Amino acid sequence: MVQRIDVPAAIAHLRQDAVMARIIGDVGDFRGWPPSANPFRALSRSIVFQQLSGAAAGTIFGRFIGLWGLEGDQFPEPAQVLAASDEALRGAGLSRQKMLSVRSIAEHFASGELSLDNLDHWDDEEVIAHLTGVRGVGRWTAEMFLMFHLGRPNVLPVNDVGINRAMMKQYGLEALPKPADVLRIGEAWRPWATVACWYLWRSEDVRQ
Repeated sequence: MVQRIDVPAAIAHLRQDAVMARIIGDVGDFRGWPPSANPFRALSRSIVFQQLSGAAAGTIFGRFIGLWGLEGDQFPEPAQVLAASDEALRGAGLSRQKMLSVRSIAEHFASGELSLDNLDHWDDEEVIAHLTGVRGVGRWTAEMFLMFHLGRPNVLPVNDVGINRAMMKQYGLEALPKPADVLRIGEAWRPWATVACWYLWRSEDVRQ
């Protein structure tokens, strides 16, 4: 069974890194993200929200689920999305590329290739391999899905700008770290790299 985040164990481990101990002290309690009960909704939402402001993406996402008279946490079934016309999806505000991506996600869930059961039991690299087979889903999106929606404890996205910027500031680097630098510094955080990343993101909101 895939490991979940053990917050006390994670905090105790991360405090062994002096910089991370300081960040934890500044930021406070870890709040994290609860695993998603509907990975089809979560992955579709991540596509809709790509490269858009939160407000604009939220409006489009609301229009999208509204095509089926739904709202809030409700979401259509994959077969319903596949049955929707291109005109309806574009009318909700999806670009052509996002429409094709959402259809690709629906196809993967409708076929059973992706499901809550198999996502929950694959290890991190297996999840990434399957998700990046979906149109429009790259490694970064798959890593965010692992962290935000599956609650995986040891994800370290080396190309995340927010994490890299926070690492440069907190660890006193002269420039944004390269992937090899992120891995080198982040090795001390394992097996709780996800928790360390959460603290790095939150550290940007703390006044120094």
